[in-house]
Amino acid sequence: MIRPRRLRSTPQMRRLVAETRLHAADLVLPLFIKEGLTEPKPLGSMPGIVQHTEESLAGAVAQATAAGLGGIMLFGIPAHRDAVGSQADAPDGILNRAIRIARDAARDAAAGTGRPAPVVMADLCLDEFTDHGHCGVLTAGPDGDLVVDNDATLVRYASMALTQAEAGAEVVAPSGMMDGQVAVIREALDGAGHTGVSILAYSAKYASAFYGPFREAVDSTLQGDRRTYQMDSANFREGLREADLDLAEGADMVMVKPAGSYLDVLAAVAERSDVPVAAYQVSGEYAMIEAAAANGWIDRRGAVLESVLGIKRAGADIVLTYWALEIAEWIR
Repeated sequence: MIRPRRLRSTPQMRRLVAETRLHAADLVLPLFIKEGLTEPKPLGSMPGIVQHTEESLAGAVAQATAAGLGGIMLFGIPAHRDAVGSQADAPDGILNRAIRIARDAARDAAAGTGRPAPVVMADLCLDEFTDHGHCGVLTAGPDGDLVVDNDATLVRYASMALTQAEAGAEVVAPSGMMDGQVAVIREALDGAGHTGVSILAYSAKYASAFYGPFREAVDSTLQGDRRTYQMDSANFREGLREADLDLAEGADMVMVKPAGSYLDVLAAVAERSDVPVAAYQVSGEYAMIEAAAANGWIDRRGAVLESVLGIKRAGADIVLTYWALEIAEWIR
């Protein structure tokens, strides 16, 4: 008789033969920084997560460094919003100030420890900066309705990329799902001498119900929805096409978002990609486990680790997760 159970017989044996492992260096922690706060503001829909002040951001980055995380992803929430998101590429805008704070804090925290600093990444999108909450510049469509103008938005993205690079971002992460965004950003960065700045492309980003709590995290002003530019949840092949286009345009890394409901897309992108593949475990995925655990319906630590392990097993090299700090401590 063949007895596969021999390889499951003890914790030591299971650890020895594990096919997939988590490591802190694979994890990226998203961080929200809000202009004008005097103290961190807890998010009701995401227990344990806060909107940071500029001062508390430095401490969070130091924690990420001590935990050995691979990176941090920064999202800025400005005090002023307008139709074109002018604060997005303002050198003194909240996100660009946060980038400078994070770079300095990471270097200071890593100095003399022998540990590498986490890579500083910045979300490159207009939705947090526009008064209408969309990811680009609006224009009148054929029927008179307002729609996102793809090519006008690309001009704004190129400007954002340059400002983020000048502030010290090591990775810019275009998340707006505009056609041609990676090529335009790469050309702008290279033309300005920022050839060392990497692009993490949100390649297969779906119009998902699981983004709900994120709206609170960034004080979203969204009017309507984003279904004309984010992908339809029904489509698999389209996600692969989007990833292929970003690879052809020069993406240094590609991403699937959300993670948990799109593991098939993630696995297929990982199979065909010749660059690192990331997946974003989004706010709704976080909130569901936190809510179930708070009610005693599931084991919190077990569910968190299993959910992230599943994302890794599907093919993600990098996982963006709000549990990054806790996971790093658990697996230390």
